[in-house]
Amino acid sequence: MSQTLPGRSASPDLTQSYQSLFQIGNEFPNPVVPYYPWWEDEATTVLWAFKDLEIRRVIRYGLFRDENLPRSSLLCRNINAIDAIFTALTGPREHQLLDCLSHMQRVEEILRRSGPPSFQPVPWSWIPQAPVDALDPQSISQAIEAESHFQLSRVAFEDIVRASLGYTATSVEWFLMQHTALYMHLLDFLRMFPSGISTYLEVEKVQFAGTDSKIHLLIWPQHLRGKSPFAHRAIAQCLYALQANFAPDLSEKPMRSFEFVAGPIQRFFQDRPASLTDMLKICNLFAVRFRRQYINTSKVPWDRKLDVSYAFFEDCLGSSSPPDLARTLTALDKSNFAHLTRSSIIAHDRITKGLLAKWEDLAMSVWECCSAIPDLTPYLRECAQGNTTLQNLLQRRNYHSSTAILHGLHKHSISTTQLRDLKSTAGEMVVLVPLVPPDMIFLYDATQNYAAYLQYYGDYPGIPFLLPHLREAQQKGELALQPVLNFLRA
Repeated sequence: MSQTLPGRSASPDLTQSYQSLFQIGNEFPNPVVPYYPWWEDEATTVLWAFKDLEIRRVIRYGLFRDENLPRSSLLCRNINAIDAIFTALTGPREHQLLDCLSHMQRVEEILRRSGPPSFQPVPWSWIPQAPVDALDPQSISQAIEAESHFQLSRVAFEDIVRASLGYTATSVEWFLMQHTALYMHLLDFLRMFPSGISTYLEVEKVQFAGTDSKIHLLIWPQHLRGKSPFAHRAIAQCLYALQANFAPDLSEKPMRSFEFVAGPIQRFFQDRPASLTDMLKICNLFAVRFRRQYINTSKVPWDRKLDVSYAFFEDCLGSSSPPDLARTLTALDKSNFAHLTRSSIIAHDRITKGLLAKWEDLAMSVWECCSAIPDLTPYLRECAQGNTTLQNLLQRRNYHSSTAILHGLHKHSISTTQLRDLKSTAGEMVVLVPLVPPDMIFLYDATQNYAAYLQYYGDYPGIPFLLPHLREAQQKGELALQPVLNFLRA
């Protein structure tokens, strides 16, 4: 027989309930998609094709309503097709597993290896603590922002794409639930320690404004300004709940906190610039960029839209050969450098700064493409070898694009260095796997402010790699710019 505590009456329901603050449908802009999304038809076609990388990308992003579609499609494929996909996914030592696995087991292994990494949920770990008097609003906001940043790092970019197009997304839903957990932790804490309300009002820097009929609570975030909109709303809602005489001043337009990344992705799919297979390659590129700009950073730029441009990759797709790519890049560089003048270089004005930024963008684009699209890397390697893109760029004396591509390939060499590569090196030297011919290394060797490049440029002037020339001018005066100025006059 159940018993109740002395002095307490039995209650049919002792569970606590809290307001659910975030729903995935409210945090993403409403996707504008056709009655039957075109990409679902293309995904089905790809699953019956014979290109293993394309099949794996379709499985990884899962842009179809029937989550069982990849499994049912692969189960209907013949054994040779499945073996080819399995072999492409595994190393030589694992190929012997084929004889031990049934057809269904092989399909399941392909699905496991092709899908996004298994989601490992981590609960919200920042919890307010007493004594309240010792709490510092600035430190509190930094700790909350750090926890929100960490939770964002757990979200799979593939799930963001799925949620942007109206599909279920487990890691996104978990991320939102953890910010409701922040609201619940803080609400319980401030009910226990009401004196702490003033501290959290300072965290949000609340002002009170009266009206004729009702008083509104206006949130003016100071310490959380520019930080996580999810954490900000969780704290604001908690303060609303504790101030019974106040109500939020709601804006007419609902806040869509994932707009910064979902909006650009939705527009990308609405424009439909290429086939689904190419678009998923580009999504991989966006995933690398998203992690670099929003995750691997000390401060998340929550208010900055995800950049969904891909000019270099588009040039690669549109080129018929590496020499053709060189012609495209050189034509673009000639157009950009046509505006550069002596006064622009001396003043280091917006034209000069813009050209430096374009060089950096191209180098990063090469690195992003190599990191995100493995089947493009051999093409870029080919561009760096023999009588191809780089050789053509040098023949055209285009040092702007050639050095940017070399820097991008060099960055990728560093990023892909494996532990087995380190074990084979002598002493404490790390030897990179080269992606460019040794006779071109001098072009991106930064020793003594790219001394080898500057000497070569003096003999063979052309479209310049501006950075070392500007540094040389700072050290030795305007005379050091003479080779560049002679080229511009010509």
